[in-house]
Amino acid sequence: MAWDIADKVILITGGTTGIGRATVVALAARGAHVVFTARDATAGQAVIDEVAATTRKPSIEQRHLDLDDLAAVRGFASDFIANHPALHVLINNAAVMLRERRSTVDGHELTFGVNHLGHFQLVRSLLPLIQASAPARILNVASDAHKWVRGMDFADLSATSGRYGASRGRRAYAASKLANMLFTRELAKRLDPAAVTANSLHPGAVRTRLGRDTEATRIGEIFWTVFGMFFTTPQKGAQTTLWAATNPELDMVSGQYFAKSKIAVPNKNACDDNAAARLWEISESLTA
Repeated sequence: MAWDIADKVILITGGTTGIGRATVVALAARGAHVVFTARDATAGQAVIDEVAATTRKPSIEQRHLDLDDLAAVRGFASDFIANHPALHVLINNAAVMLRERRSTVDGHELTFGVNHLGHFQLVRSLLPLIQASAPARILNVASDAHKWVRGMDFADLSATSGRYGASRGRRAYAASKLANMLFTRELAKRLDPAAVTANSLHPGAVRTRLGRDTEATRIGEIFWTVFGMFFTTPQKGAQTTLWAATNPELDMVSGQYFAKSKIAVPNKNACDDNAAARLWEISESLTA
């Protein structure tokens, strides 16, 4: 069965800004039916208007999703399944990076809760529909930032010890991206690649609103001002996601890490099968 993205239903989290928005616009232009999540309906409508202005007969819709509320994630998935006959590509793109510790509705540290646990719950809730839509793909937008940490701190996944400032916030973000990759690795082992593949990817250093919270500090302001000029655009940053979602040659390719539109080698900590299995078990208990 040929992989033609024009025939596919795609769900992408975090579709109103940055890489997510660029991905939504590009996939809609290629004829896919794109459902994207937004916390702000006005921002979501702006994306729809942009697509309508540039794409002939677009098929696109927005849905509200709070990844920091596991009950809301389960409700979102139930509603999606009730209203969509298929889901061929799930792109877990939404992410946060903070300079102060905040908590999810369920009491988890927000970065870990949104970037990992919310998407973990979303995948597991939507998996029956994804499997019924085979061939299908699950893509987790991770980051080379996973190299900033030496591994998962299983003793303190909610980052409760020590001072939580901009530096700790960046480490928490890095740990959440490592979690994305370990989750992908374990998920791929549990799926039949002939039906559903699971891969993670690094979009590159992209100037987006991800760091808007850390920009509020003096150090953050200097960092984004000095180094931001070297970052690529969201449109260029979306290319690896688009490649992973649309390339027919990636049928049966699962459990991999992509960067610059090709298979890349991640840090050894992202290849730790024991850590991946342990994270899965802990995530199951935290989302029960």
